[in-house]
Amino acid sequence: MSPLARRIVKFTSFFICLFLLLFALFVGVFVYLNSPPPAGPREGEGIRLEADGSVLLEVRKGESALSVGKRLEESGLIRTRYFWRLLSRFEKEYIKSGSYRLEIPASQTAIHALLVQGRQMLVRVTVPEGITLKKTARIFQDSGICGGEDFLRAAADGEIRDQYRVPGETMEGYLFPDTYLFPQDYPAGRVIRAMADNFFLHLAALSGPAGLPAEELYKRVILASIVEREYRVDDEAPLMAGVFDNRLRIGMALQSCATVEYVITEIQGKPHPETLYTRDTEIRDPYNTYTRPGLPPGPICSPGATALNAVFNPASSDFLYFRLIDPAAGRHYFSRTLDDHIRAGVFYLKGAGSRP
Repeated sequence: MSPLARRIVKFTSFFICLFLLLFALFVGVFVYLNSPPPAGPREGEGIRLEADGSVLLEVRKGESALSVGKRLEESGLIRTRYFWRLLSRFEKEYIKSGSYRLEIPASQTAIHALLVQGRQMLVRVTVPEGITLKKTARIFQDSGICGGEDFLRAAADGEIRDQYRVPGETMEGYLFPDTYLFPQDYPAGRVIRAMADNFFLHLAALSGPAGLPAEELYKRVILASIVEREYRVDDEAPLMAGVFDNRLRIGMALQSCATVEYVITEIQGKPHPETLYTRDTEIRDPYNTYTRPGLPPGPICSPGATALNAVFNPASSDFLYFRLIDPAAGRHYFSRTLDDHIRAGVFYLKGAGSRP
């Protein structure tokens, strides 16, 4: 081998060794900085330790990546905020505000990726059947998912109502009662759309609503909301829907106590009444089906699957009346004539046992 060739081999070997040394040093530094501190995490500002060993991290709106890194370092979740800052500049993506659950131990890159992708902790919230729009808004506000006023504004948004072909002034009646999982600080419009999508998904499973014009569907939803607030046991819901259909067909007032309760609580803003009196059923309001024949202007709550199925598949009968005869069991007596209705027994007003 010539002297020149030997020099080339030496230089090549030197640079290969230098490269391998630097690479090993880089890998070692990266692994060290990226690994969680040996002392383990501790609670700090917006950081809470859970019994199962995980950590709940709250990233505030508008908080910078450096501020988050500083809190993570102080709580022993990362070794240094400066490597965190380097990751943020390298990724060139902003971390997203919200609530996160960190499975410990976790590397800096894993935590950073979680916050950049916005994989937030989901909050489980249950919307009961028969609940009104205003009460639904309070549920989401109390759960920290979205503001109550934001929810009500989104429910009245014309673009959303047009998207779902809802003729009413709000999405009342079209937000399906169910258990949902949402992250905290979620856009109210997306909550409304998710609930409306769920409503139409359940509606599609029923026999009857397919192909109905929007206005006719709206009437069915209004009636379902009344049935929802009236029935106590599932097998009576189709019978009640049949009674209301019979009354609508002959122009007879529906005389639903549930609509009176709606006027008192949702329109007048008063507490839910323990008992309804004659003065209550005489309130002059479009939603009072004692004083006005036909359906009220809009739904009075969110009907569930049982009530929706009942109005699309009502029981065929010639009943025109029903009254509560067993409050404990929630059973009603159905009759064809007023005389029979009166003879049925003590007049139980729905206000005493209905759902607030």
